[in-house]
Amino acid sequence: MAADHARLVTLLRQLSYRRMRVTLASGRESDFYVDGKQTTLNAEGAWLVANGMLDLLMPGVAGVGGLVVGADPIAGAIAAVSFQRGRPVHGFLVRKEAKGHGTARFVEGRASLPDGAKVCVVEDTVTTGGSLLQAVARCRAEGLDVVQTLAIVDREEGGADAIRAAGLPFAALVRRAELES
Repeated sequence: MAADHARLVTLLRQLSYRRMRVTLASGRESDFYVDGKQTTLNAEGAWLVANGMLDLLMPGVAGVGGLVVGADPIAGAIAAVSFQRGRPVHGFLVRKEAKGHGTARFVEGRASLPDGAKVCVVEDTVTTGGSLLQAVARCRAEGLDVVQTLAIVDREEGGADAIRAAGLPFAALVRRAELES
């Protein structure tokens, strides 16, 4: 497990972490950027993230997902690896806006997740926690029981505290300090 964690940190540094001036989704400015999709869309990175998050997943969780686009590859990888491990956990996607046609739902993938299903909301990178909490609210509004939250990277800028203050368990596979050391 320690070797997998070290390899994930290495991949994140190589593929996702950049020292640059950027405006984040939260509206904050930062001197570094973590594009987690570059790691989760890499075959090895997807496998490492899926295994790491599955190891942290609470018993009874039936589904994992979060806001599109960042959570999509995470949910897909976890679903595939969980089946291989013999503990199927289904993926779902939370739209930023409801579709204007069809079911007009915010949450896709509900065929495998009945109302009341215990789910974990995932995110690639957490700064303020706002995007993750938005996904939590949408899941709850559609009848899912959010019992846990996970991220690949915690930027250590207050998001973890905000999520915990909302009454949700939160854990991240990697902290900012690990990327910068």
